[in-house]
Amino acid sequence: MRGLRAVCLSVLISCAGLASSRAQACDLALVLAVDVSGSVDAAEYRVQMDGLAAALRNGIIAEALVRAQARVLLMQWSGSGRQEVSLPWFQTSDFAAVEALAQRISTAPRPWLNFATGIGEALQLAQVQFRQVPDCRRKIVDVSGDGISNEGIAPDYLHASLVNDGITVNALAIEASEPDLTGYFFERVITGPGAFVQTASGFADYPEAIRKKLLREVAQQTAQLTQTAPNRR
Repeated sequence: MRGLRAVCLSVLISCAGLASSRAQACDLALVLAVDVSGSVDAAEYRVQMDGLAAALRNGIIAEALVRAQARVLLMQWSGSGRQEVSLPWFQTSDFAAVEALAQRISTAPRPWLNFATGIGEALQLAQVQFRQVPDCRRKIVDVSGDGISNEGIAPDYLHASLVNDGITVNALAIEASEPDLTGYFFERVITGPGAFVQTASGFADYPEAIRKKLLREVAQQTAQLTQTAPNRR
């Protein structure tokens, strides 16, 4: 009897450990790629960083990030050869971690003030970063910008490679000076299953637009995962 109890206890401990491991699995790896090219002035840069931090503090988004045990990386990008990982992969293990992430994003220094717009090279750098988080189920690049790519590799040149790596690229088009930037992002930048473009009608609309975008990327996808989880094998 004692031997049977010991075996049962061992099985229960193993199952609990397996359940805990599954609960802590990373569902989402998210690259936040922020445009800091010459067309973005100091005030507009501040709007982007503060708006992004505020969106992460949104209760629904924060909860979704924690549920997903998401890894989030901040990238700032400009022209060719000027893309920087400003904050490496950061795990949103709990609400305190999400707040710490938001704080670090809001205080991140700007690496460049001028230069062109190299969206393709930003996506290329993001693609490499995902190699550090191979166990995350979903891999998404959230790229925002106010202009078309005018330097370096063309973003659509990378589409096949990105899709092959299981990476989805969504975009936030800040309609400030370029005509139909939303259409350009739709045709040339986004890629992957369910990829979409969110439009901001100028920088003043950015905080609300990035909140809606993250809700769609993070909260809705996490809710769908929760609803379908009982049927997964």
